[in-house]
Amino acid sequence: MSKRLVVSSLAAVAAVAAGTVVFVSSADAAVPDKPEISKATAHSTAEAGGGASLAFTASVTDNSGIKNLRVLAWPASSGLAPTAAEMREVEEATCKATSTTVSKCTYTVKSSAKEAATLPQGVWHVTALATAKDHDTTLAPRAATLTVKH
Repeated sequence: MSKRLVVSSLAAVAAVAAGTVVFVSSADAAVPDKPEISKATAHSTAEAGGGASLAFTASVTDNSGIKNLRVLAWPASSGLAPTAAEMREVEEATCKATSTTVSKCTYTVKSSAKEAATLPQGVWHVTALATAKDHDTTLAPRAATLTVKH
């Protein structure tokens, strides 16, 4: 084999290897190392009989998969600022894996007519704490915003 052919072959192998490395790095970059909360929405609905319900949905992504998503809705007027430690004590959303790295999470809470009548009207925020299967966490202090009306 000529020196030119060997050098050309090695250059081609190096280019392919470099392309593979770049491809793998690009693929890894697409899936976050820490949980990422996206497409979060929340809304409040008046129920028959005077009750109300709050619904929150989000897509949560992590390279190890999603363990859980904890959710807390609170009136903006309260000045509340939940911490990650406090969020570990609140209710969990129901999460269903749509792939090995992505879950769609939903959270719904209903209140009676009496409870709904006492809820502060106006802007509310939803705080969410995502925990991955590898135990990494991400706190979204204002994952979504909604308006509560009576």
